[in-house]
Amino acid sequence: MIATVQREGSYALEVSEISRPTPPSELMDAIVRLEMRTERFHTEVLESLHRSEQAWSQILDALGCRPGAEPEADKRELRLRTENLFAQWKDRLSITEDVWAVAVYILPTLAEAGQVGHSLETLSTKTGLTRQRVHDCLRFLQKHRCIRQNGMTDSGNPIYVAELPPA
Repeated sequence: MIATVQREGSYALEVSEISRPTPPSELMDAIVRLEMRTERFHTEVLESLHRSEQAWSQILDALGCRPGAEPEADKRELRLRTENLFAQWKDRLSITEDVWAVAVYILPTLAEAGQVGHSLETLSTKTGLTRQRVHDCLRFLQKHRCIRQNGMTDSGNPIYVAELPPA
């Protein structure tokens, strides 16, 4: 040190690079899982929108109408369209957000396939409601003649179809 001061006129310590702390591996794993879950959710939403778009196209084809054309369809057939089911249910019922959450999830499938056979667990996962609350919402829709049970799936889930009011 004295020799360095005599030779160079000053002395300074070598500057070492400060090591950047790394986050714990558990935190990094949690972030990666969250990103993957978000990506799966976005993919699922896009696939659902695509299926809904295909269903609308099939409905328009079945009714013989396309945008810009005046449809001459039977009023009872028009009621099968998702938007009309929403409107009918909204007019007839005073619905809570929980019931709407279930309705929003099952209506596109009702319009596309004519029936819904999801398990309570699936509906619970998709809507964020408890299994019992989903069951109560489905019972509410049945009681108010929005849907009716029409058999069971192979896995034992009830199959629901839209129940239309008289024409």
